[in-house]
Amino acid sequence: MAERQQDIETLKRRGRRRLVGAVALVLAAVIVLPMVFDPEPRHGAPSVSVRIPGENEVPFKPKPVPKLVEKKAEAAKKAEAAQAPEAAPTEARLEKKAVEKAAPAKPAAPKPPPAERARAEAALAGVEYVVQVGVFADPAAAIDKLKAAKLPYYTETLKDNLTRVRAGPFLTKEAAEKTRERLKGLGLDPGTVTTRAG
Repeated sequence: MAERQQDIETLKRRGRRRLVGAVALVLAAVIVLPMVFDPEPRHGAPSVSVRIPGENEVPFKPKPVPKLVEKKAEAAKKAEAAQAPEAAPTEARLEKKAVEKAAPAKPAAPKPPPAERARAEAALAGVEYVVQVGVFADPAAAIDKLKAAKLPYYTETLKDNLTRVRAGPFLTKEAAEKTRERLKGLGLDPGTVTTRAG
């Protein structure tokens, strides 16, 4: 009986060893065989180069927005010029010219002043300027002064029941600087002009 018990233990040990060996072989085959039969090794995603400018370097400037509207207008003028026949004027053309002379000429669309153009480009770039009015536990007095002066403003709730009041947003830095001076005239102590992504 003792021998039989010993034989059973020996068989169990051998079975465990065989099982462990078989599992090790299967794992090795699962790992090694795909690498051997893979015709091209897999490459990782291409690396992305990100450059963050330092504090003392030139700040990031977005590329200017292409002038699509002006290009379309120039292309339309060129197309009209190409289509206009250069033949001698006929009676119909003479009548058309007479009608054009009689009708008042429409004024050409005026070009926007440089300040308007700068505002439009800033709006397209998504940059807005704001002036911090202050951080208040009760912002009612500051908001009343801003309303009375008809200045745009918005508030941000901070922790500890504080409210940050900012004047703006403005499309140009010059407008924000003028507002900052107006805020000083209202008896407020405004902060510096900062940007806010639109």
